[in-house]
Amino acid sequence: MVQTNTSAHQDKALLVCLMSGSMTEETGNYHLAELEGLCETMGVMAQQKLLVRLREPQPKFLLGTGKVDELVQIARDADLDFIIFDDSLSPSQQRNWEAIASCAVIDRQEVILEIFAQRAKTREAVLQVGLARMIYSLPRLTRRFVNLSQQRGGVKGAKGSGETQLELDRRVVLDKIVVLKDELKKIREQRALTRKKRVGSSLLQGAIVGYTNSGKSSLLNALSDAGVLAEDKLFATLDPTTRKVSLGPGRELLVTDTVGFIQKLPHQLVEAFQATLEESLYADFLIHLADGNHPQVSAQIETSLEVLKELGAQDKPMILVLNKCDLWKEDPLKQRMLENLYPDAVFISVKTGEGLETLARRFEAEIDLLSPRIWFEFPLTRGDLAALLHREAQVLSEEYTDTGIRMEASVTEALKAKLLDYMVD
Repeated sequence: MVQTNTSAHQDKALLVCLMSGSMTEETGNYHLAELEGLCETMGVMAQQKLLVRLREPQPKFLLGTGKVDELVQIARDADLDFIIFDDSLSPSQQRNWEAIASCAVIDRQEVILEIFAQRAKTREAVLQVGLARMIYSLPRLTRRFVNLSQQRGGVKGAKGSGETQLELDRRVVLDKIVVLKDELKKIREQRALTRKKRVGSSLLQGAIVGYTNSGKSSLLNALSDAGVLAEDKLFATLDPTTRKVSLGPGRELLVTDTVGFIQKLPHQLVEAFQATLEESLYADFLIHLADGNHPQVSAQIETSLEVLKELGAQDKPMILVLNKCDLWKEDPLKQRMLENLYPDAVFISVKTGEGLETLARRFEAEIDLLSPRIWFEFPLTRGDLAALLHREAQVLSEEYTDTGIRMEASVTEALKAKLLDYMVD
């Protein structure tokens, strides 16, 4: 696996995007731009970028030998540290490339894994990333360039000492995978208990989901003053954060900020971060946030929907929110285009606060849909239950009678279950 650069040296790379099928040059350039952003987050500078038309994948290098020689020569002439493919390389293809290249050859998956490793802060995130990296590295133990620290120290071409060493390495990695899975199982059991308490809460729960760097943490901060780290970087958030959001008297909900999605998210990360990604499954509704100013906003929305489908959360009630509307407010043509494409979306700017009131009203509409109106009657001696309704529900009417307190309120299923004995027609 690659490692972060701790020296003053700035690693440089050749980025390669393969255009297969009907992929257009515009789409290819979008992939390259996103890969460049990922590399920048990892700490690697894109020295050169290339689009390569791929007519038929070749098993040995993915590309034909002529193009392989050309890319290797470009990297050698520019003294580059990496050749980085936007497409996935098989373990054997990666080994074949590194056998002839003067630098490390990696793919988008490994870049994302490295970024996750850099960003992991909590014990759970560190364990999840560690597991994903171990699973990824297992079939790649015979790679020529093991990590960047070797490369930067001048130890290029370092290899193991034969099959015995390889078998030992495999056993060590497999043992680590078992240990990591056991530790994660314990943490997930604890997370399940915490989640169970939230699910049993009288408050509805919304989860902010969407493409990485769309402003999810900033939105949670704007809604709740949560103080969550919000950076203009890819994958700034790896750990879910839940905060209470107040919409007015008796109108509160829990909102969770989740890890961002991205196209070609490595399967190892989806598997390792399952417990974190599953936060969206346990929410009552989803707040799908997208960067409305991004030139590929439609593709990013589709990618997010695909990940939600993979998680089994595609049928959840969902509010589409397009962020950064302050950046296109002087462009009425773009505004109309987005309104036509997404007529039900809420347009906001987390930066300026524009549209947040409209979003709050949409939250209230979801609360009304998910919290039916119910009549209750409490004994005069149970003023505590009346206070509970005032605190955790929207009370629509209240009257005192000779026998008790009659109240109509919009309540969640969890609160309804607590007060089942006091429901009246």
